[in-house]
Amino acid sequence: MTRRRVVVVTGTDTGVGKTIATAALAATTAGDVVVVKPVQTGIADEPDRDVGTVQRLTGRPVEEYVALDDPLAPDTAARRQGVAIPPVSEHVERIRSLTDRHDTVLVEGAGGLLVRLDTDGGTLLDLAAALARTLPADVRLEVVVVCRAGLGTLNHTELTVGALRARGIEPAGLVIGSWPAEPGLAETCNRTDLPRVTGVPVLAVLPEGVGGMSRDEFVAAAPRWLGAEGSERSVGGHPFPAGPECA
Repeated sequence: MTRRRVVVVTGTDTGVGKTIATAALAATTAGDVVVVKPVQTGIADEPDRDVGTVQRLTGRPVEEYVALDDPLAPDTAARRQGVAIPPVSEHVERIRSLTDRHDTVLVEGAGGLLVRLDTDGGTLLDLAAALARTLPADVRLEVVVVCRAGLGTLNHTELTVGALRARGIEPAGLVIGSWPAEPGLAETCNRTDLPRVTGVPVLAVLPEGVGGMSRDEFVAAAPRWLGAEGSERSVGGHPFPAGPECA
């Protein structure tokens, strides 16, 4: 019997590959899966929303609770648009209710872990912490951190992991969201150093550009990036171009 779980996908920054990582998790996770985006911003400039990308690549059902025009933090975008947005506590309740009907609920955040999702100062970290406290005993919470491959990622990833641990949440793993076709020394060393400095395993390394694949191509390739069991295993290497050796 599949154990139910909620997997929160956060990132060290905006644009790090959370949506493609979420799609890869959705494509490789067994059972009944639903993907949730509590808050989407920037819809005026980017009509192909994150949940649309996930659905296009995987065919999994998706839910989006709030959509805002400007490509800004949700609280700022809502203020500029002059609309009220629900508090994080409301998102928590909706996500909890989904666990009654689905084996896995994948939750993609907006921006980084501490971006404000509501006008009361609630963040994705608050959402994850509330889920950790209130999910039924038979529903497991996991948090996956998507990070960059290049310079700066060690600091950004350690900060994100540290913020999670300060709230009593141990990350399930890291995903490098876009591995370049020609990695340099920084990327190669970071691939080795990320688990060393954070104490968190790298679950997957996603090659750049895979968001342009067809659904059939993406679903067929995703198990090579994440393994057969979705977010539950640690990948020791990756089948992508290697850069200069990092001694």
